[in-house]
Amino acid sequence: MSTTTTLQKAGDPTGEPGSAKPSDGLKAGLKNRHLSMIAIGGVIGAGLFVGSGGGIAKAGPAILLSYLLVGAMVVFVMRMLGEMAAASPNSGSFSAYADRALGRWAGFSIGWLYWFFWVVVLAVEATAGAKILEGWVPAVPQWGWALIVMAVLTVTNLGSVASYGEFEFWFAGIKVVAIGAFVIVGMLAVFGVLPGSDNPGAGFAHLTDTGGFMPNGWGSVLTGVLMVVFSFMGSEIVTLAAGESEDPRRAVTKATNSVIWRIGVFYLGSIFIVLTLLPWNDKSIVDKGSYVAALDSIGIAHAGQIMNVIVLTAVLSCLNSGLYTASRMAFSLGERGDAPKAFAKVSKRGVPVTAILGSVVFGFAAVYFNYTSPDTVFSFLLNSSGAIALFVWLVICLTQLRMRGILMREAPEKVTVKMWLFPYLTWATAAMITFVLGYMVYDKDNRETVMLSLLVAAVVVVIGVVRSALRRKDAVEAVADASVDA
Repeated sequence: MSTTTTLQKAGDPTGEPGSAKPSDGLKAGLKNRHLSMIAIGGVIGAGLFVGSGGGIAKAGPAILLSYLLVGAMVVFVMRMLGEMAAASPNSGSFSAYADRALGRWAGFSIGWLYWFFWVVVLAVEATAGAKILEGWVPAVPQWGWALIVMAVLTVTNLGSVASYGEFEFWFAGIKVVAIGAFVIVGMLAVFGVLPGSDNPGAGFAHLTDTGGFMPNGWGSVLTGVLMVVFSFMGSEIVTLAAGESEDPRRAVTKATNSVIWRIGVFYLGSIFIVLTLLPWNDKSIVDKGSYVAALDSIGIAHAGQIMNVIVLTAVLSCLNSGLYTASRMAFSLGERGDAPKAFAKVSKRGVPVTAILGSVVFGFAAVYFNYTSPDTVFSFLLNSSGAIALFVWLVICLTQLRMRGILMREAPEKVTVKMWLFPYLTWATAAMITFVLGYMVYDKDNRETVMLSLLVAAVVVVIGVVRSALRRKDAVEAVADASVDA
């Protein structure tokens, strides 16, 4: 098989570096500024604003180590994914690469699991946004707001990929400006030089003055890892979106190279500010949320409402990207014959309408169950999708171990982004992810999530393996029939 033919299977039929036009019917409607902001905003989820308080309460200042460990893991995973995506941009991203490197069953399994994860996220984020909006306009019931939010973003995604990119550009921009301003203002308050601040300006004293840096021991750091790991999900979205950009390889390379400072500033930087403004065991961190508590300590009026606006923006951003990501994964699965063929059809604007609507329907159903059966059906959906992020990262590691050899044999000039210390760091990252999954089983608060996620994953993998076996059988029979006819 020639190099060009082989690369066509990975989603790059031209084999030309920087090919701007997607090969699969999707249009290159995303501009470089869209991709840049998607890459930056993709690592800033609503979980950072809402869930960080619980992690601080568990681990104290040592939660910084939890964020550092998970952040390093994400940097390594993104580096591996960037290596593959820069060489062969594809709307199916890691699912398409797993399909090629590990087998059809792997691409099928991880693709559908990832789709499932994001359609459940749609329901979670729609509900979170509806709660904020209901507080502002109580005349509209919460479920009504959830439907409105879902409907508006569905229409946006159905319009064109440029519409998605434009919405995400502004959503992500607000998040970036908000966190950047928080870090700058907070640092001034930490040293007592912020005009009009109520904060005593204790410097870095709060990192050690209440039981030390690690008040609850090393175990709390691992517990913190479990609490923060899911807030990082979404960093890989840029590699799916790159396939619809003007210059996919440049976009992926830029996003991969910048992931270190993005995680350093937005996660480690902002949490560091919270921990230096307040003692880690201050009750307001849990009661109000870490960022609101920090802003209150500075003396900024209406801190709660300010954060509600920012959290709503983060929620809408996550919904927008979740719908885009789920639909593109469904499109890729349909294109490879692992989903209904209708999912692979695009409109005149290059939009996979059926894939979007199919994802939205499941999302609407999940929203419905969130209100009618929150403790049964929706609880199952939520728990059974909870560990899929880690499964995805693990599959990326295993895929990259195989893909490096394939790419170096067939088109070494395309490997413009390389994983550091290959293969040792790849194996170390896979081991870290496996350890986190094992610790989730050990931890009683996360055991149900990982076990249900494993159950769903096992069912999907079995289906994938059976499908692959049946396809091989059909292929062998077809060859035999052709030989007989000859």
